[in-house]
Amino acid sequence: MTQQEVTHGVQHDVRVLLPTQLRTLAGVPREVSVSVVGDVTQRSVLDALEASLPSLGGTIRDRATARRRPFIRYFACGEDLSQESPDALLPDAVVSGREPFIVLGAIAGG
Repeated sequence: MTQQEVTHGVQHDVRVLLPTQLRTLAGVPREVSVSVVGDVTQRSVLDALEASLPSLGGTIRDRATARRRPFIRYFACGEDLSQESPDALLPDAVVSGREPFIVLGAIAGG
C-alpha cells in the first residue's frame, strides 16, 4: 500500500519549486509549501498553489481549460511529469515532502 492510500483525506505539506519569473510575480522565494488535503496530484498541488498565491492564477495553467501552459513543464523525482494525467498520483517522495514538485519554464529554440 502506498503512502497516499494510507493517508487519503489527510493534509500533506507539499514543497513546490517555482521558476524565476513566477517567483518574481508572486513575490515568493524559490521554494514554497502548499497544503493539500487528500490525494496529491498535479491538479491538487496546482489548485492549492493558485489558492495560496492568487497572482499565479492563469500563469501555469489556462484559467478556462486548466491545461498546462505552453513552455511550462512539471518534474518530480527526476522525471518529467508534464504529459501525465493531472489526476495521476504524484510520487510518495513528493507527498512526504522529501522531494519537491517542480514547475519549470521550458526553453524553446533550435
